[in-house]
Amino acid sequence: MVDRIETPAAANKARVALGRSIFFISWPFFMLTLLLPVYGLELGADVVEIGLFFSAFSLMTVLLRPLVGRGLDRFGRRPFFLTGLAGYTLAMVAFAFSDQVWALIVARVLQGIASSFMWLAAYTTIADLAKIGQRGRAFGDIIQASTRGNIAGVFAGFFLLQTGLQIGDQQHELGGWTTMFLAFAFIGVFALVLAWRNLPETKPQAESGEATTIRWSRPWILLLLVTLVTGASWAMISPLLIIFLQETLDVGVETLAWAYFPSALVWALLPSHLGTLADRFGRKPLMVLGLVAAAAGSFFLPSLPTVTAFAALWAVLALCFAAGDPAEQALVADLTDYDRRGRAYGLYAMANDLGATIGPLGGAWLYQHLGANTPFYANSALLALCALLLALFLRLPAGTATTRETGTAPVN
Repeated sequence: MVDRIETPAAANKARVALGRSIFFISWPFFMLTLLLPVYGLELGADVVEIGLFFSAFSLMTVLLRPLVGRGLDRFGRRPFFLTGLAGYTLAMVAFAFSDQVWALIVARVLQGIASSFMWLAAYTTIADLAKIGQRGRAFGDIIQASTRGNIAGVFAGFFLLQTGLQIGDQQHELGGWTTMFLAFAFIGVFALVLAWRNLPETKPQAESGEATTIRWSRPWILLLLVTLVTGASWAMISPLLIIFLQETLDVGVETLAWAYFPSALVWALLPSHLGTLADRFGRKPLMVLGLVAAAAGSFFLPSLPTVTAFAALWAVLALCFAAGDPAEQALVADLTDYDRRGRAYGLYAMANDLGATIGPLGGAWLYQHLGANTPFYANSALLALCALLLALFLRLPAGTATTRETGTAPVN
């Protein structure tokens, strides 16, 4: 058990420990996004069932995140983060031995439970540790750590998919899928040990001894509404993108993985630096820019003629989102006091996940009944609408932090 932080140096050490744990636990994330639809097809899933893989994950987070948020404010961040890491590890074991569609859904449910615990704890920990003028950069650091883990996981995952693992004789040979997910489970155990040994509790103590309620200001309500709509919007195309690109560009999954690589480099190298733009120029401009760029990209995506064109477009979109995402995550902390922070991030994540629960099934229906291009055009229209709402109606007060905010967790 690590003591609570007491100095700025200790706070920086805690941020490093959090980033390292997130790096390792993130190894399977992109591989799941990229290959879960392919894995499902191999097990006989149809397009609607593939959408259900994504909705099952999001449904669990919708149900749990408000409760987890309250728990974070009451019991602290550290136990929830550790529980999330353990849950991700168990989910990888479940994926490793899934041989039917229903088993994949169960594994996704476990992953959704783990996500509800780990990411909310990570968000609130960063908000506890970072000063108001440094939150954009701090959230960018976490995005970078996760993306670098994604990249490491891609190289390790494709290698393991090709090789498999033989234990003893041929009767005990593990296939590539099983080998890959068991390796990710082992990495998850390593991330859990790192966090257990090095990550302190960061929860500040409320002055009254009890956490107060969230103030429902207009900026806060608008942020939740936009988060809900964009969550549904992107989720319409997420389960379908790989299948769509395979069908329209006639390329394999390995080629598409390389097409994602330029955008992965953007996410791995730039969010921390781009987050400083949100600290310097404000959250709103960066959020609007990201949504406008994403709307344009989704509109033109169905007409891309080559994999190279897709790679270039996806990298440009990543550049805009790498600036907008840290701004949005920092804004949640800006609009709430430290003793309500867990519940604030719980509501924020719930809004996103509620949209992500609806989106995949809606996207699959549009894909099957109105044409393969339709989900991308619908996504474009919704993102553009959200950008317009933010541009016209998001009015932030001159000072969003309370006078009690110190920038780091108080000495306990």
